[in-house]
Amino acid sequence: MPHRAAVLTVSDLGSRGERVDTAGPAVAGLLREAGFEVAETAVLPDEADAIAARLRDWAERDLALAVTTGGTGLAPRDRTPEATLAVIDYRVPGMEEAMRAAGLASTPMAMLSRGVVGVRGRTLIVNLPGSERGARENLRTLLPVLDHACATLREGGAEVAAAHRRLAE
Repeated sequence: MPHRAAVLTVSDLGSRGERVDTAGPAVAGLLREAGFEVAETAVLPDEADAIAARLRDWAERDLALAVTTGGTGLAPRDRTPEATLAVIDYRVPGMEEAMRAAGLASTPMAMLSRGVVGVRGRTLIVNLPGSERGARENLRTLLPVLDHACATLREGGAEVAAAHRRLAE
């Protein structure tokens, strides 16, 4: 059974219909191609409380993966990392470091990303940049381990063994 995922775009303009979101659909498409079931997508403004509430809701509904795009930069309204930190039980710094390192191969601006990766309960939460290009690049960096990470959080045992087999193929 595929892991269930959700994608949240964080954008003031997008939430008001003043800008077309391309990053969220691109992320959802990459996840589907990787075998995830994208159960829900949403667009919210850069409001930490609303972002945190949505992430908590998705974790409580036992989704395996919650991916955000947007709100990870240095602008005063970029609050996605703070919202994520408020809801996670612990961070996964290796995934954060891998995204920033891979991004630096494309642009020095990647070092400005404050994206967080962490776990709430059995849900992996990943913050991606808001640009479609940055979101795609960062997600592609994580795709080789996402199935295994989700399997480890979800079931352990047989699911982890199956994820290892898929990685070896």
